[in-house]
Amino acid sequence: MAAAADRLLHLLRAAPASPAPAAVPSSRTRATFYHQPRSLRLAAGASGMRRVAVACSSAGAGGSGVEGDEEGMTYKGAGVDIDAGTELVRRIGRLAPAIGGFGGLFPFGDQFLVAGTDGVGTKLKLAFETGIHDTIGIDLVAMSVNDIVTSGAKPLFFLDYYATSKLDVDLAEKVIKGIVDGCQQSDCALLGGETAEMPDFYKEGEYDLSGFAVGAVKKDKVIDGKNIVEGDIIIGLPSSGVHSNGFSLARRVLEKSGLSLNDQLPRNDGMTTTVGEALMAPTVIYVKQVLEIISKGGVKGIAHITGGGFTDNIPRVFPSGLGAKIFTAAWEVPPVFRWIQEVGKIEDAEMRRTFNMGIGMVLVVSKEAADGILEGTHGPNHAYRIGEVISGEGVHYV
Repeated sequence: MAAAADRLLHLLRAAPASPAPAAVPSSRTRATFYHQPRSLRLAAGASGMRRVAVACSSAGAGGSGVEGDEEGMTYKGAGVDIDAGTELVRRIGRLAPAIGGFGGLFPFGDQFLVAGTDGVGTKLKLAFETGIHDTIGIDLVAMSVNDIVTSGAKPLFFLDYYATSKLDVDLAEKVIKGIVDGCQQSDCALLGGETAEMPDFYKEGEYDLSGFAVGAVKKDKVIDGKNIVEGDIIIGLPSSGVHSNGFSLARRVLEKSGLSLNDQLPRNDGMTTTVGEALMAPTVIYVKQVLEIISKGGVKGIAHITGGGFTDNIPRVFPSGLGAKIFTAAWEVPPVFRWIQEVGKIEDAEMRRTFNMGIGMVLVVSKEAADGILEGTHGPNHAYRIGEVISGEGVHYV
């Protein structure tokens, strides 16, 4: 922990208020992944704790992942088997029945401490390729604090783990600055961390990240979905893009497309962005917005839309016998998802089980509270009425 302590002292002396500018790719990276940019045109319209997060490298199991032109690409074909992860959760449930929510709750006086842990998966591969390292730390913080806020908990502190073959101090500082920024966005403290040099374990110039967050919520304020009933309203909060899930498939699509990371993609606002920027957009940290919505009353359940998409995550907060009806035209799907689906010829069901499709957080609220919540969310904190709770099981798309 000595290295972590020295690092933390350095950061506290000059913690940034916002992320540092994106790093300029090295000449090797630019030559390999960048060329004269092109602009893409997409077809009009859009197709409609214990979490197991599995990620693979481009050489992962499950074949090449690049199917023939007549067969759509899948997450499993890219090396990630969601069903295997679900089976592992089921088996772990036999050993530790209390495990299964987005965050783990530990009784502490009149409160619960709520903890969550995660990484950023193979999005790191794109960080290495683009040279964008100053926002990947935001993703790391987001994946944990967004999980624990689903219980109504306010994040208290965060710790990180940074591992690499040979420590590049300048590179590591960029990553940690992003973590500091993520902690500032979620109003929690970066309490410490661990820096590990592991020669021969990682490729030169690469690193791995993980972290965990701890928050607290009063026992009588816990949001657990138990009082959700048929007819309750489902509200969605927009994502910034792919966030930090589905990158094993997204990277295969990029490989198949033949594009470089600086080719142009359209945005919903009529502007353009690069493929690399669209994929590397940092995960939205929903903590402040969600806590504000909770304070208005009427929130019964919250789901963080990560691995498993809508299909697997929304049912996790429902009592038995209830399901969700999702109105797929209720929000505008970001163009990056349309590009992924068109290039990969990916089925709607596969997209909805792999990616967030433009909605990163889902709240289940009472009918009485819905209008007030929706009226109070505008501009960057916009929210959509995306569905309702129905009798039955699973998620149904209309």
